[in-house]
Amino acid sequence: MQRWLHTRAARKFLANRIALVGLGIVSTYLLVALATGVFGIITPDETFERVGPKQIRGFFRPQSPEKRLADAEYILNRMDGIFRRSNPSAALQEFRLGQLYIRQVPIEELQAEVNQGWEIYDQLAVNDELEATPEVLQQLGNLERVVNGLFEPLTGSAVWKRRLELLLGTDAQGRSIAIRGLYSIEIAIRIGSVVAFLSVLIGAVLGTAAGFYGGWIDHLVTWLFTTFSSIPSLVLLVLLAYLFTGTTFEGTLVPMYIAFSATYWIGPCRVIRGETLKLRELEYVQAATALGFSRPYIMLRHILPNASHLMLINFSLLFIAAIKGEVILTYLGLGIKNGTSWGIMIGQSRPEVVNGFFWQIGTATFLMFGLVLAFNILSDALQDAFDPKHVG
Repeated sequence: MQRWLHTRAARKFLANRIALVGLGIVSTYLLVALATGVFGIITPDETFERVGPKQIRGFFRPQSPEKRLADAEYILNRMDGIFRRSNPSAALQEFRLGQLYIRQVPIEELQAEVNQGWEIYDQLAVNDELEATPEVLQQLGNLERVVNGLFEPLTGSAVWKRRLELLLGTDAQGRSIAIRGLYSIEIAIRIGSVVAFLSVLIGAVLGTAAGFYGGWIDHLVTWLFTTFSSIPSLVLLVLLAYLFTGTTFEGTLVPMYIAFSATYWIGPCRVIRGETLKLRELEYVQAATALGFSRPYIMLRHILPNASHLMLINFSLLFIAAIKGEVILTYLGLGIKNGTSWGIMIGQSRPEVVNGFFWQIGTATFLMFGLVLAFNILSDALQDAFDPKHVG
């Protein structure tokens, strides 16, 4: 590590402050993905749990009187529905809104509080439009105190977890936008990492073999990437979606891995093939050949290491392309169908945008914009630092 820090490329990269900011942002995303995917800080089930009434505004911004009244009505209606069940005691123990649980008190006491809430609600609901007068606000405050009193008080870590759940509001189904957005980081990074790794690996192996061996191998690889480049990834993804229909992989990330990797390897293959054509004519490669080293050994020992900067640059570029591709294809209904991702969030926000609610689409777009922009800055800095053509 110390040796690497004293290289020209490392000094040039560390001197780029904008690149270091991009590296810090990307590292933050990676930590969130690690905490979600490995340590289970956010589970898949939590992205589908209802944490409150629908379409709560983010950043704890004050709601309109009508919205506050509708939110209280939702809680009261849910409680009435529980009371009408055959076993209300068991239903009360199971009912939760994120970190909120119903108080463990006799059902009669809860029913009395709900009836008190309905009395205040009826006094407010007589008007078609609520004006923010002192009297109305006072009644709304009393109603909200009654509704909030139905739940156990939050203590310890549950307090900040509840604040996280409502930080960016709720969607049309009352799910936490913040939880869904943060969990989608892990999905995006998983797609970007797997697709970029597979694409660079396939492209590096085929490109090096084509450039170093030449002959029929070069003609075959050239024909392959020429043929595959004529197939749009969208068409290939549709085909794979039908192929996986009825299997355990239907609606998962596997068809996207295969579809993107089957087309994204072309770029690295072309670049590394051209670099190999240049490297194989250099003196140290000719010397290794004259000494009798095998061709696979020369490829692995002398060609690929000297093309590693191109592999690193292509990895960063394909990482971004895979993330954007997933969002676009999922929005069109051709990508992820089971689970949570930025593409799903953007697709589900269409009716919300019509109603003037932009928190879900804004969260997904901002998180994707931050990761893509930071990675673009980082990839440009890496290319500038490690590509020999940019030495200066």
